[in-house]
Amino acid sequence: MVSDLFFPSRCAFCGRLRADGVCPACKAKLPLMDDPLLTHESYGKCAVPLRYKGIAREALLTLKFRGERYVARGLGAILAQCAAENLGGEFDCVTWVPVSPQRLRERGYDQTQMIAREVAHLWETEPLRLLEKHRNNPPQSGLSAAERRANVLGAYHYVSPGILGGARVLLIDDIVTTGATFAECVRTLHEGGAQSVVCAAVASASTESYGK
Repeated sequence: MVSDLFFPSRCAFCGRLRADGVCPACKAKLPLMDDPLLTHESYGKCAVPLRYKGIAREALLTLKFRGERYVARGLGAILAQCAAENLGGEFDCVTWVPVSPQRLRERGYDQTQMIAREVAHLWETEPLRLLEKHRNNPPQSGLSAAERRANVLGAYHYVSPGILGGARVLLIDDIVTTGATFAECVRTLHEGGAQSVVCAAVASASTESYGK
């Protein structure tokens, strides 16, 4: 890509120049999930390649709070492979869990949209904006499972039911913990006319044991 001449790819985890976004040394240290395909009664299937710890946690924090946008490429590559291996054939389009307009103004970018864009780029497509977040609710971190569910209830709405009619959607987020955000977004997408929704997140911060 022409942009690589001016913004060369770097490893998402250590910052070294690396065309595919992940260097071999960091790849060997990734905190991989034992089973990358989670299922949950509230939102269904979710492909998750990494645990939210170690270099995976640091990379996500670097992208989310330190403005290092190059991190999205490496994380997107890892997530694209995981989603293709575990959810291939179950979706026709890609979207993401959006931040609120206020958070977007404060941060200047939506880190999950960036990850979704990298995932879709590897599949030679573009992510679709299917959801908007119209309430700037407090961050989910630090809340109990019940508080998380209440915190996101009604926070999202679909952009256009005409876009969603009959779509099979892959919904992407950066981190999944209790799944409250995924559950609310999946519910909203179904309400908007999506035929089916499967999920994918870069990392899981949950201590629960999920079964297939």
